[in-house]
Amino acid sequence: MGLAYARSFLKYNLVTREDLLLVEKNEERKEALEKLNIGKVVPNVDDTIAGCEIIILAVKPQDFAGVCEGLKKSLQPKNIVVSIMAGISIKKLEEKLNHKTIVRAMPNSPAQLGMGITAFTSAKEMTIEQLKKAENLLGSTGRTVFFEDENLLDAVTALSGSGPAYFFYVVKHMIEAGIKMGMEPSVASLLVKQTMLGSFELINNATQNLDELIAAVKSKGGTTEAALNVFQQGAMGDTLVKGILAAEKRGKELSMS
Repeated sequence: MGLAYARSFLKYNLVTREDLLLVEKNEERKEALEKLNIGKVVPNVDDTIAGCEIIILAVKPQDFAGVCEGLKKSLQPKNIVVSIMAGISIKKLEEKLNHKTIVRAMPNSPAQLGMGITAFTSAKEMTIEQLKKAENLLGSTGRTVFFEDENLLDAVTALSGSGPAYFFYVVKHMIEAGIKMGMEPSVASLLVKQTMLGSFELINNATQNLDELIAAVKSKGGTTEAALNVFQQGAMGDTLVKGILAAEKRGKELSMS
């Protein structure tokens, strides 16, 4: 995700290559980043990072401890820290980094294509000017939504952060159904992907609500109704909601760990 942000910043001329500093301690990945010529790549956090206006923490939560001490020593009050780590609260970031200007954000994987949605919140010490600077960067990968209540970021993680996987899961099984009905995998894949794409455009542009859109496809005694009846018998909708709530619960557990 950090690489997705770096590419978006360059694409929209928000930073120059000379002003973009990437920290990658893994030697193999470091060499791969250097070949991309996106910015200056260094193996460790050092005092150079103090000159960066905005610092994005794009490491896995379990790797945060490994970069925490070095970053804490190098941070200056003027630095804005943007964390996209799931489950690590602003309070914990403030304590571990001894720093007050912090933004916590939750993007999703379509950000890699500039079609993501990022929810974010901030520490109370952030000024409007600082917040706008952070939002401009986050918005380069798609749309943004600001939450005053940080507690809702666990729900965001469950809904939109993990959300792409739910769609991939549905698409996977729809393609499998096509194959079982005798289609070539490539044909089944094309039919399902285009159906998903077109259905999104309908949702995004229609004046009807979702129940009305479903009713417009479904006819009494028809094929769609036959499928929907099976979905309802299997409590597919309830199961989906339960799964998302389970993801939220796990997010809260990680926040407290």
